[in-house]
Amino acid sequence: MENVDLAVAISSKKARSEMIISPILLEIRRKFNYEISFFSGVDFTVDSQRGLNGFCDFILSLSSEQLLVRSPVIVLVESKNENLRSGLAQCIAEMVAAQLFNERGGNQIKAIYGAVTIGTIWQFLKLEGNVVAIDLSEYYIKDIEKILGILYSAIAQNKP
Repeated sequence: MENVDLAVAISSKKARSEMIISPILLEIRRKFNYEISFFSGVDFTVDSQRGLNGFCDFILSLSSEQLLVRSPVIVLVESKNENLRSGLAQCIAEMVAAQLFNERGGNQIKAIYGAVTIGTIWQFLKLEGNVVAIDLSEYYIKDIEKILGILYSAIAQNKP
């Protein structure tokens, strides 16, 4: 919790990203024996004409390939101004982009998961077909095991 307390005290997006969010996603990667990849701040332009372009905050992929995004399964948006709701539309757009990316690549991933976070609070989404489900619960960093469990489950459900 030292990282969390420090990130909250610093109170910047960069501190939350580096000290809270990245360590959580790296822990998920460790739990999968480094057989999944983790990307931060990468260009994820899938279809510029549809507005599916730009840089993603974070992506977890089912591929162990770390140089290029191969089969995204979770996209994560770090919300601005400590307002989770403000990140929902961006997260849904990134989930649609990931779904299209997987379809074009022949990746048989049935559901794309998303998360919006300010580091200390997390909210989760799921895109299956054309339906987006938003978990209205907010998960707090003090319940880190729940957050890790949700992320782990999202990947495990899509692993071959």
